Amino acid sequence: MRKGSSPIYNVRFGLICLGSLFFSASYNMLIPELPAYLTSLGGAEYIGLIISLFTLTAGFSRPFSGKLTDTIGRRKVMIVGAVVCLVCGFLYPILGTVSGFLLLRLFHGFSTGFTPTALATYVADIVPSSRWGEALGLQSVFFSTGLALGPAVGSLIKLHYSFDVLFYSSSLMAIVSMLFIASLSETLHKRRSFKLSILKISRKEIIAIEVLAPAFMTFLSYLSFGVILTLIPDWSEHLGIVNKGLFFIVFTISSLLSRFIAGKMSDKYGRSPVIIAGFITLILSLFSMGYFQFVTGLMIGSTIYGLAMGILTPALNAWTIDLSLPSQRGKAISTMYIALEAGIGFGALFSGWHYQNKISNLPSVFYFCAFMALVGLVFMAFKSRR
Repeated sequence: MRKGSSPIYNVRFGLICLGSLFFSASYNMLIPELPAYLTSLGGAEYIGLIISLFTLTAGFSRPFSGKLTDTIGRRKVMIVGAVVCLVCGFLYPILGTVSGFLLLRLFHGFSTGFTPTALATYVADIVPSSRWGEALGLQSVFFSTGLALGPAVGSLIKLHYSFDVLFYSSSLMAIVSMLFIASLSETLHKRRSFKLSILKISRKEIIAIEVLAPAFMTFLSYLSFGVILTLIPDWSEHLGIVNKGLFFIVFTISSLLSRFIAGKMSDKYGRSPVIIAGFITLILSLFSMGYFQFVTGLMIGSTIYGLAMGILTPALNAWTIDLSLPSQRGKAISTMYIALEAGIGFGALFSGWHYQNKISNLPSVFYFCAFMALVGLVFMAFKSRR
């Protein structure tokens, strides 16, 4: 697309943002209550698998979603992910065993393996390249709003109703997302009809080599998110916070403005300075969460963490698209998301293994994530100098 050839703010962009919001709310509204639900089924020792199983299939499906996005179209791939969320919401109450739950977490992961890849690709299609950072920042505002409001709403639903109502509400959110996505026109002009042969993936089609640097930075930045998704519910309860989604509300509010501004700043001044600033903020937030072990300290840490992720996400997304090949944009974005899922999955698995239901073990997990963020900061500093 030629620079400046079309504005960002139009009906299509509004629809994609609203679809992002309800989709992310659909699957994330379950997160704060799933540890308690799994414990009620007798599977407390598998809490670390709640996130890691989800991200395993999300990561596994990325190469397929990337290829399908570049062949059959962006819109169809987005709808597939929403349908998975819809189906899973109805199946959780039916498969009421530990093994059934863990199997569903695997299946549910396909939703984030498909929809976000096509969402980001669609945004890149309809926005001038000179404003990718700004557009992806604004779209991620809606996506992260769903990530944060979803847990808060989910906890309220469970508090006043039941797990079953919570799961059905997740399906309802997925339906609303599908309605917005179905209203979009397709942006991939040279499309192919779906055939099973398309799902045959060669080694060269799994990873886009040209975007390995932003993918590595994405991995390091999202390690902490896997930890937070897994441990913050228990950490919040330990500190006396009734609504386990409060952390995510504060996190999102602080990230909203920073996402939009950071995206524009990365368009104007370059990706590297913004990413460096993001990693510095991320280190500070993780250290705060581990050191200040009281409610106010957690809320301060959540605020700073929101700023950090709000700075990093749009800049890393835009950097990925900058380096991608136009005809393989879906593949490049899926590579970034493979790294994202790997980061979340490893963070969740490591934190669940180290935690072992001992609250005293939690601070050291945050410190470990701060160290890994420091690795990212050093990498970007050297890359920026070169």
